Amino acid sequence: MSSTKKPSPRGSAARRKKSRLGLALRLLAVALVLIIIVPIATFMVFYMAASVPRPGDIPTNQVATIYMEDGETELARIVPAEGNRTEVTIDEIPQHMLDAVIAAEDRDFYTNPGFSVTGLARAVRDNLLGSENAGGGSTITQQYVKNALVGSERTLTRKLRELVIATKMSREWAKNDILLAYLNTIYFGRGAYGIELAADYYFGKDVSELTPEESAVLAAVVQQPSRLDPALNREEAETRWGYVLDGMVETGALSASERAAAQYPEFRALEDVGEETMTPGPNGLIRTRVINELRSLGINDTTLNTQGLRITTTIDSLAQDAAVNAVDNTLSGQPENLRTAVVSIDPRSGAVRAYYGGEDGAGFDYGHAPLQTGSTFKVFALLAALDQGIPVTQPYDSSPLTLNGITISNVANASCGRCSIAEALKQSLNTSFYRLMLSLDNGPQDVKEAAHEAGIPREIPELDFEVLTEQGDPPNNGIVLGQYQVRPIDMASAYATIAASGIYHEPYFVERVVDAEGRLLFERGEPDGERRLREAVADNATSAMEPIAAYSNGNALIGGQPSASKTGTTQLGDTGYNRDAWMVGYTPSLSTAVWVGTNDGEPLLTSWGGQVYGSGFPSTIWKRTMDGALMNTPWEDFPEPDPIGGVAGVPVYVPPTTTEEEEEEEEETETTEVSIPIAPGLTIEIPVPGGGNGGQGTGEGGTGGTGGGTTSEPGQGGGGTTEGGEAGTNQEQETPGVGGGPISGRNPASSQVTGTTSAPADDPASDETVSSQPLTTAASEPSEDTTDEDEQAAQATEAGTG
Repeated sequence: MSSTKKPSPRGSAARRKKSRLGLALRLLAVALVLIIIVPIATFMVFYMAASVPRPGDIPTNQVATIYMEDGETELARIVPAEGNRTEVTIDEIPQHMLDAVIAAEDRDFYTNPGFSVTGLARAVRDNLLGSENAGGGSTITQQYVKNALVGSERTLTRKLRELVIATKMSREWAKNDILLAYLNTIYFGRGAYGIELAADYYFGKDVSELTPEESAVLAAVVQQPSRLDPALNREEAETRWGYVLDGMVETGALSASERAAAQYPEFRALEDVGEETMTPGPNGLIRTRVINELRSLGINDTTLNTQGLRITTTIDSLAQDAAVNAVDNTLSGQPENLRTAVVSIDPRSGAVRAYYGGEDGAGFDYGHAPLQTGSTFKVFALLAALDQGIPVTQPYDSSPLTLNGITISNVANASCGRCSIAEALKQSLNTSFYRLMLSLDNGPQDVKEAAHEAGIPREIPELDFEVLTEQGDPPNNGIVLGQYQVRPIDMASAYATIAASGIYHEPYFVERVVDAEGRLLFERGEPDGERRLREAVADNATSAMEPIAAYSNGNALIGGQPSASKTGTTQLGDTGYNRDAWMVGYTPSLSTAVWVGTNDGEPLLTSWGGQVYGSGFPSTIWKRTMDGALMNTPWEDFPEPDPIGGVAGVPVYVPPTTTEEEEEEEEETETTEVSIPIAPGLTIEIPVPGGGNGGQGTGEGGTGGTGGGTTSEPGQGGGGTTEGGEAGTNQEQETPGVGGGPISGRNPASSQVTGTTSAPADDPASDETVSSQPLTTAASEPSEDTTDEDEQAAQATEAGTG
């Protein structure tokens, strides 16, 4: 009989126990692989692949500083995002500052491998649990790697990269190199990145001047800059400060007695620091111009934002102060809507010496705003005429003229009769210059080309069409009266070309650029000029413009310094009010353009309700700017012009000399004796001057005689048998006599409209010129009618002068 043996219950239990143990061991092994081996292997892979840059190779955003011409006077700063920093060397940082930040952030800095094991474990735990406060516990090395290389994303991958690079960096970099990079990078609050600016923003001093107590304040704020600023949270700031000082005692950097004696230091108020990323006032607009020019020179934003550039500009501190003070003093107490622009340029180089585009450093820049120029543009018609052989003495009729149904006249019916174009320029007579323009070979096109040759650009970013055109079509006759839009910087530049006897230099702001290490990135050198105008053309134009500053309400430069200038005014539509007022003028060493207008399209008025003309506020600002800028500079005369059309410049009248016999003969000729009864039977003979007619000219080039009588009408000089006599004079007249100029192949002085170019039927140009160009700036509202006002006659209307 067979039997079966039943399994022992004890044996079954033992097998089950062994099976569970094996499973646990296998699970443990898997866990060990996942927790230890995989991370280690991953770490090794990352470690082998990681590339650690050398000290100094990691670009950090930092401040670029803009200086005036002297290379020392700070004008503005260019502060990139997270770049409000100025880097320093380890030797510039006091030892107690280094000790303080180690006590605050990483007391094992000099001995740890670049990371903290406990900090890493805490970060892993928090990320696995999804804690909102995941992170923290980083060493100084890890913080630097996070800020400079890997960012602050809260993921395990980012934390692993941070750990790997920090470890490798700690092996490859010297500890002080890491500490220096950290202190030049970390954010301290108040908009300050890096220890140098932090020292300035909190204590108003360089980092090298910090005390141990001040160093502890800065080390304390690193943990939470916005919360631990003593100006915002004094109690918590002092608690953290005490923690730092205690740490300095623990690390041996500070003695117990020094700790006990430490007092919380005074610090700067937040309002004293201000907004450091912006440049207030006119310098802010210069800053924008400099940035634009740097880009055109090939200095890109990366270089600008990371190299700590030192940028030397052309701005002269004396000239800039003069311009700003001139504006402030002249417009003080005037209507709030008045705006102005002042641009001064060195004619010999194109360097911008002063620039005022407005008082708001982040606002609209009127120095680069397209604006109608008024009578200042007549100078370009004069250049065109001179280039075609018409001299400054050529006479033109100044009476009103009618063209295609449009009557062109002068303000307040001003007139010089028939006078030289130089005199018409001084009096700013529209009718004379209109006739001059019509006498040119190509009329308004010649005026346009002369302006471009002088320096008015053909294209500017602020306009969508070619400058000095009817939105791309040829200019109309109103160009001579300044109906088209040009920027103040362009007017200063074009007049600078005339000042330089026809040599054009492109305007520029940037002179020199070096990086934080002193490496030269750009140097302008001596700019090459370009001959744009014949020397005789430019110098004869200067001669015609020389009397105008004194003629414009006595705005000649101080001490009688020679200058050449022109005023201009434009009208606000058909309102009878003015919109733009100008003064542009130069000496051999400085050309300055001044514009005054409004920001709201309202009439251009003074605080007492009077109209503003070019001979008013603009001329005052111009004179004050030039006088201040030229202080202590050598006296300079303009060159003597070579002749054009047989005339070199504006002739200076010299009274004729006579001998005693001629004088006696003249007296006998010009007097008669009259018997006057003074009592019954008693008379006396007395001589009475007689009124003679003008003498006879001597032929070509002869001199007109002296007109007789006492009226204010012109005396009629004989002038000989050909055009060529000088103007006759009248002993008590206010209006010049009539006389011929040098022979010309044209007859531009006729009272009838003549010339090779006839105006188009729809030409609206007159004393009230019409612009079809809409204004593109905030300076004024667009209008259909834009009148160019004669300066002195208009001034006479207001003040009885001119």
